[in-house]
Amino acid sequence: MRDNPFAMLLAVILLLIAVSMGFVGYLWNTSIAYVAAGLVAIFGIFVPQALLIANQWERMIVLRLGKLHGIRGPGLFILIPFVDTVATSIDQRIQTTAFNAERTLTRDTVPVNVDAIIFWQVHDTERAALEIANYREAIGQVSQTSLREMIGATELSGLLSERKKADLLLREEIGAKTAEWGVSVMSVEIRDVAIPTGLQDAMSRRAQAEREKEARIILGSSEQQIAQTFVDAAEIYAKSPAALQLRAMNLIYEATKERGMTIVIPSAMADSMNPSGLGGLLAAATGPAS
Repeated sequence: MRDNPFAMLLAVILLLIAVSMGFVGYLWNTSIAYVAAGLVAIFGIFVPQALLIANQWERMIVLRLGKLHGIRGPGLFILIPFVDTVATSIDQRIQTTAFNAERTLTRDTVPVNVDAIIFWQVHDTERAALEIANYREAIGQVSQTSLREMIGATELSGLLSERKKADLLLREEIGAKTAEWGVSVMSVEIRDVAIPTGLQDAMSRRAQAEREKEARIILGSSEQQIAQTFVDAAEIYAKSPAALQLRAMNLIYEATKERGMTIVIPSAMADSMNPSGLGGLLAAATGPAS
């Protein structure tokens, strides 16, 4: 139990008073002063054991002759020396405990190392003090056991991709066990999942193959759409030669405009692109007027 500065100061003051009273009794040669000095000295000696202080976040479990007498704190409280004892102090702040599971097999028989952390708080100090010998150690052991059980019931892919779900499952499993000791589980977080190096390489190659497969599928779908577009355009040009000639003229114009080139066109192709030839094509395409 830590020292109580207030009680120590009060004890020193009382002892000084007792010494002063003893000195007065010596000067006046009176026994009453000696008795009073002795009583004050005894009271000063037992003050540090009778006056205790608990911090705001602490609760003291007080036993009287071996039986639970009460829970004291926060602040100043009084004990009867040799009758009352403080069995333990309970910290009611939120606390953390790190735990792990090494080389534990998943449902699909893959060995993994998992690190996790649990946030917990004592909500029932009496049960935490009386129901279990060491609730801190028990929380760590229960957390580790629950983590191993969860890993054994989960496939590796689920453990890697659904951590939030695994966190909630661990919180429920651990919380159900620690509630009997007066301990509430605030949250559980899986910090790291380590898998063997060889398996990491295999998973990386598999992921790369899946990406390449998706890229080839997308490329094939694009090629199919482009080919269908070309087929539709060919059908339109087959039905309308004038449209084909106009497209050819547009391509030639765009090529010479952007790059400043001179293109040599065969005379037969040039004749087909002159206005009179184009008009004849248009007339042939539209047919005789009604």
